[in-house]
Amino acid sequence: MRQTGLCILALGIAGLAATAIFSGPPTGSTCSLKIDLVDRRTGETLSGIVRVRDSAGQAVELPQGLNRGQGIEQTGPIHDWWALPKARLFTVPSAPLTVQALSGLETELATQVVDLTGKSTATLTIPLERFYRARQQSYLAGNTHLHLMKLSKAEADRYLRDVPLVDGLDIVFLSYLERAEADLEYTSNKYTPDELHRMAHEHVRYGHGEEHRHNFGTHGEGFGHILLLDIPYIIHPVSIGPGITRQGPDAPPLQAGIDQARTAGGKVIWAHNLYGFEDIPNWITGRVHANNIFDGSERGSYKDTYYRYLNVGLQVPFSTGTDWFIYDFSRVYVMADGPITPSEWLDRLAAGKSYITNGPLLEFTVDGQPLGSVLELSAPRELAVRGTARGRVDFKRIELVQGGRVVHSAESRQEEEHFVAEFALKQSIDVPSWLALRTPPPPVPGDPTLQEPVASNEFGGRLFAHTSPIYVRMAGQGVFDAAIAAGLFDEMKSSIKQIEAQAVFENDEQRQQVLGVYEEAIGILEKRLGR
Repeated sequence: MRQTGLCILALGIAGLAATAIFSGPPTGSTCSLKIDLVDRRTGETLSGIVRVRDSAGQAVELPQGLNRGQGIEQTGPIHDWWALPKARLFTVPSAPLTVQALSGLETELATQVVDLTGKSTATLTIPLERFYRARQQSYLAGNTHLHLMKLSKAEADRYLRDVPLVDGLDIVFLSYLERAEADLEYTSNKYTPDELHRMAHEHVRYGHGEEHRHNFGTHGEGFGHILLLDIPYIIHPVSIGPGITRQGPDAPPLQAGIDQARTAGGKVIWAHNLYGFEDIPNWITGRVHANNIFDGSERGSYKDTYYRYLNVGLQVPFSTGTDWFIYDFSRVYVMADGPITPSEWLDRLAAGKSYITNGPLLEFTVDGQPLGSVLELSAPRELAVRGTARGRVDFKRIELVQGGRVVHSAESRQEEEHFVAEFALKQSIDVPSWLALRTPPPPVPGDPTLQEPVASNEFGGRLFAHTSPIYVRMAGQGVFDAAIAAGLFDEMKSSIKQIEAQAVFENDEQRQQVLGVYEEAIGILEKRLGR
């Protein structure tokens, strides 16, 4: 195990169990402790997060700091961590303490034991070993789905300024959202695009949008939820149907808002993976730019959405966010040669130059071509495939996915205090296909094919990572699986029946506007299926 740094007080290393119980405000004698994080190799000052425990293993509260779990009602290890955007003084007990620190996803976890007994002031400099530099690899990390609630404006300003910085995020989209009465406490609704633009600094830029949505009942499944990002104005109605608004019909469809956003130059991201009825028809008709998964809930897995859409010839970029507060390290990395605007970042996301993760950092090429590329083959041949992952927590292995099936894997190995897996191989391709890199997906309750446990990161999030695909066309033809297309066809027919049974319309025009969304997509698949 690497010695993790020097302290003017004492040195030591300890492993600690996560708990959300603080030892309480310091009693008796206290010490004013300055904590500073630096890059071990360059000496550069780093932002990050710290966790302090006393000799009994209880978490020590840092009242001058910002708790990393602010706003998150669920208990968990995230509440043990504190944001450290720059060196800061904290009042702690004058006693033996264990301090742990890290910076984003790119450094190892550093642990130091210090004895502050009898000391009133002290300084602790913690060197962090960086095992990856995403920006140097031309990747910028973003969160496409974020809201804040029950904070004062000043608290929200501090949260937006500090949390993305200490987590290593480069782009953050804050979205407007409506729900009858509850939205009176939605602090994120108070931000305008201009205000977010003015908040930008060299490390983090902020974008604006809205979550456009429909539910049957208060939180029941309905048409679905979508993120309309980088739009010049709020598109109304923001929320649709009496389940959310307590008034009006279950109309218009989400598609009407999608079309307005696209006309205005915005980007459309489907939220919550397979949740909602309108995802399939809007993907089939080419209206969605990217698909979120693990953004606030774990609804299904990759095979329920991405793999099916990809196998009927759609190009589907992977994306993610965190919904209410930044409760996890979840982010989508997008390829970029240098600093870009949120709008330019979205353009690259829509082009499929992305991968998602809450821990493992991925690199993937096919015949030297990057994520989102389309390779045109005139005849079957072998392609050179390279994949790598690095992470602070053991992700077990990386997997090469072809057409939804794992065709190769490589086990992880430990290097110092982080983990690495890699492969370089020749993959034979004789039919139209797509290729992607992933780590083992989190288990899904009730799905016998997805029951393998995965490790959790420091915030308690179950590890995931998956690239957007690289597409392979053969003799001008792309992928089209007729059986999967037929399944999507049947699912849209089923959605029509559910809508007709549950929806409240004021007239036939509203009914036809909603049902027409599915009829258009069904017509496209009928033609592809030769029906």
